[in-house]
Amino acid sequence: MSQLFPELTPAQIARIGRHGTLRHVQRGEVLAEPGSAVGHIFVLTTAHLEIVRQSGDHGVIMTLDTPGMFTGEATMLSGRRGLTQIRASVEGDLFEITREELLGLIQSGSELSTIIMRAFILRRAELIATHVGDAVLLGSDHCAGTLRIKEFLSRNGHPYTVIDLDRDEGIQETMDRFQISVADVPVLICRDHDVLRNPSNQQIADCLGFNAGIDPSQVRDVVIVGGGPAGLAAAVYAASEGLDVLVIEATSPGGQAGSSSRIENYLGFPAGISGQELAARAYTQAQKFGTQVMIARNAVRLACERRPFAVEINDGQPIQARTVVIASGATYRKLALPNVSTFDGAGVYYGASFIEAQICRDEEVIVVGGGNSAGQAAVFLAETSRHVHVVVRGEGLKASMSRYLILRIETNPNITVHAHTEVTALAGDHHLEQVTWRNSQTEAEETRPIRHLFSMTGAVPSTEWLKGCVTRDDKGFVRTGADLSHDDLAAAGWPLGRPPHLLETSLPGVFAIGDVRADSVKRVASSVGEGAIAVAFIHQVLHE
Repeated sequence: MSQLFPELTPAQIARIGRHGTLRHVQRGEVLAEPGSAVGHIFVLTTAHLEIVRQSGDHGVIMTLDTPGMFTGEATMLSGRRGLTQIRASVEGDLFEITREELLGLIQSGSELSTIIMRAFILRRAELIATHVGDAVLLGSDHCAGTLRIKEFLSRNGHPYTVIDLDRDEGIQETMDRFQISVADVPVLICRDHDVLRNPSNQQIADCLGFNAGIDPSQVRDVVIVGGGPAGLAAAVYAASEGLDVLVIEATSPGGQAGSSSRIENYLGFPAGISGQELAARAYTQAQKFGTQVMIARNAVRLACERRPFAVEINDGQPIQARTVVIASGATYRKLALPNVSTFDGAGVYYGASFIEAQICRDEEVIVVGGGNSAGQAAVFLAETSRHVHVVVRGEGLKASMSRYLILRIETNPNITVHAHTEVTALAGDHHLEQVTWRNSQTEAEETRPIRHLFSMTGAVPSTEWLKGCVTRDDKGFVRTGADLSHDDLAAAGWPLGRPPHLLETSLPGVFAIGDVRADSVKRVASSVGEGAIAVAFIHQVLHE
C-alpha cells in the first residue's frame, strides 16, 4: 500500500510544488469527474481528498488524508479520460500540477519520477484487478464478439466489468434497464449511459476517449504505423531523444507478440514474461517520454507524393509526418479451408492468451504450426486444457522451434505432436464443433470433436496500404537498405546521391522495421533492436 499511495517527504513536496500551483479548496469541492479530460494531479499539503471509484452500481471511496499523498494514475500518461471523481473532504491547500508539467518532471529522471511512475502503474493494475472502471461488457463466452471486446480492452489496459449472460443471475434487470435484447449481444455500456451494441474496436475507443488528447492536425517528426515491439521500441528511443512521435495502432499495443502467453528467450527476463506484460511496459515507457498512441485506427494509405508525408487513416483526418516508420507487422495466415472465417473467434483463434485459455479449460485443443509462437501456446494451453494436439506439416519441430520449447513439448504427457499432418475440414453451426486432419504419408484421416483450434502458421505482411510508395518483395514484405538493388532504386526513382540507410525503404525518410521487413529475423529482440537503430537514421534524415 505504501507504493500504491506513497507519501512524499516535505523536501519532495517542495520540489514538486515548484512545478505546480498552490490551490485552496473547500470541503465538498469537486476537482475532477469521471469521463473528463485528465489535466492535473493534486499533491496534498493540508487538504484531504476523496477518490470515488465506480464498481458496478456502487462507488468505492479512497481517502487521501496525509500530506505528500497525490492523485493520478496511468491516464495522466496517456491523456485519456479520467475514471474517478476527486473531491475535497477537508478544506485546505494542495499543489495542482498540470499533465505537461508532470511529464517534464517524470522525464527529468529524479527519484520523484520513480515514485510517481510506480504508483501510477500499480494503481492501474489495481483498477483492472478489481474491475473498477467506466465499461461494462454484457456477453457470452460462446460469442466471438465478446472475446474480441475482452481482448481489446484487456490488451489496452482498460479496466472493465463483465456480466456473463450464461451465468450471472439478475441479468434481465440490467438488460431491461438499458433496453437490450439478446440479439444485441455483445453489448458494452460505456460510462454508464452510452449503450454500444456489438461495437467495433473503433467505436469502443471513441466512446472511452482513448484518443481524446491527440491533435490529428499536428505535423509530427515521426509517425510510426504499428505498436508491436518494433514500433514501441522506435517510439521509446525517438521520444526520449526529443522527437515528436505518434504511433498509429490498429488494435492494441503489442502486435503479434502481445498475444504470446510467455516469452522466455528475451534478454533480461530469465523467468519469462507474457507478451501482454512486455507490451504494457513498453507502452507505458513510450508514454513516459511523451509519445502519443492512436488506438483502433488503421493506416489505409501513405500519401507519399507530398512532403511532409501523410498517413491516411480510416474515418479520420490524415496524419502528417516528416518521417514514417512502417512497423505494421504481419498476421498469421488463415487455414486454406472455405469456412474458416465462419469460426474466427468462435473456435478458431490466432493467439493464446489467458482469455482463450479460460474458454477452453478442460477441453481438447489443437495448435496448428511449428514455430516458437505455436510452441509457447501449446505449453501454455497444456496447463489447463485436457489435451493439446500440435499439428505440423513437416517431419517435426526441430527445423523451426527453439530447443527449450521442444523439450517441454516432448516431456509433457498432455501434448501430442502430429507430424506430416494437415487440418482438412472444420465443422459446426455457430461455433466450431469438430476438426478433421489427415496424415500426408499414410493418408489416414481422423475426425475429432474438438471445439478450439489455434492457428499459428505462416505470415502475411500488413502492407496493402503502401501500394505505389515503397518496393516490396513478391510476398509483400518491404525491402530496405542493402536489399534494395540498383534496379529497385531506379524503378522507384530514388532521388538522392546517397544510398538508402540501413532499414530505409526505396522512399527517402520512410523506414521499415520488424516482421513487416523483408528477410527480418522473426524474434522480439531483433524487432526491438531495429526500432532503436531506425531512430539513429531518422535523426540524419531530419537534418538533411
